[in-house]
Amino acid sequence: MACRLFSAPLRGVVPGLKGDVVLSVRPLLGSVSPLSTTSTQAALTLEQRDKIAAGPGLEDFIREHNYPDEPEHLRRKKGERTRLRLPPWLTVPVPSGSDYTRLKKSLRKLKLSSVCEEARCPNIGECWGGGEGTATATIMLMGDTCTRGCRFCSVKTARAPPPPDPNEPQNTAEAIAEWGVDYVVLTSVDRDDLPDGGAKHFADTVRELKRRKPSILVECLTPDFRGDLTGVAEVASSGLNVYAHNIETVEDLQWLVRDPRANFRQSLAVLEHAKKVTPDLVTKSSIMLGMGETDGQILQALKDLRMAGVDCVTLGQYMQPTKRHMKVSQYVTPEKYDFWKKVGDDLGFVYTASGALVRSSYKAGELFLTNVVRARQEKHQSQASGDS
Repeated sequence: MACRLFSAPLRGVVPGLKGDVVLSVRPLLGSVSPLSTTSTQAALTLEQRDKIAAGPGLEDFIREHNYPDEPEHLRRKKGERTRLRLPPWLTVPVPSGSDYTRLKKSLRKLKLSSVCEEARCPNIGECWGGGEGTATATIMLMGDTCTRGCRFCSVKTARAPPPPDPNEPQNTAEAIAEWGVDYVVLTSVDRDDLPDGGAKHFADTVRELKRRKPSILVECLTPDFRGDLTGVAEVASSGLNVYAHNIETVEDLQWLVRDPRANFRQSLAVLEHAKKVTPDLVTKSSIMLGMGETDGQILQALKDLRMAGVDCVTLGQYMQPTKRHMKVSQYVTPEKYDFWKKVGDDLGFVYTASGALVRSSYKAGELFLTNVVRARQEKHQSQASGDS
């Protein structure tokens, strides 16, 4: 369908008539009215006129080119197909700097994957360019190809990815030692093709890191291992400090957002079991906002996480990685993120990170968690010495 605004008529098909109907556009009202037909000069029926009047108006053809930056346009309207315009608080500078370049070269040299790049994280410039001793990266173990296909994620997918590199635990430890950081996050794609889902690979990497640098704090952001709690126990008892697993979204939207093999209750069971295996572990999860969830659903998800013994939670804005992925339903305002931080604190989370650019692995959060973990270690050592 083509239309030259204000001058030429809009030619289209009217249901119930044979042939084309020529419609005139009323620029000021955004409505259309019948002029004539190429097949008949008979007058249109009242029903046909109503169908035409209910059709698209002028504003539907120019909205994308004249989209006002008003608060009501932070939410997708029902039936709307265009992508929401990015609000100003979600713009970030292009990543650069010596630390950013150094870390990127190190990853390439050792053939390691980073979820910072694969998931197109907006914080990569901040986390990778933080200066000596503060730059952080989330290493993605077992390759860059996932066996699942979630609608929010830009990581590559395949039924049978290449086998994991057996030297990866050593290479990862070498890279971390080279960076000189004190806190590292290990994550992975879902590997449903492996008998244990990759749990042993996680555990071996943690042990190798701790062997090379006992003082380093290790966070593992794991998959759900298909609900196999044996894999959860393998990782939880490997010597790590923070066990993270993301519920991603509220329970009622799991079917829409995540792969069918993942689900809300299965994720809660993973977090609960990790704490049961190693009570001193700090457990953590993350929720993406802007997918169509309600305030009540968010509140219930936070309560469920606390019931599962989760210590820390992060809330951040979902951002559509490519046109093929799920569209953003709403851009949540900074004020609303402040509100959810207070709710999380009131519910008893040790740490609540809530902001548009907050992600499950986020440097500011890692620096805070360092203090939490150190405090727990000191308390445990004090209790152990007292018992002896």
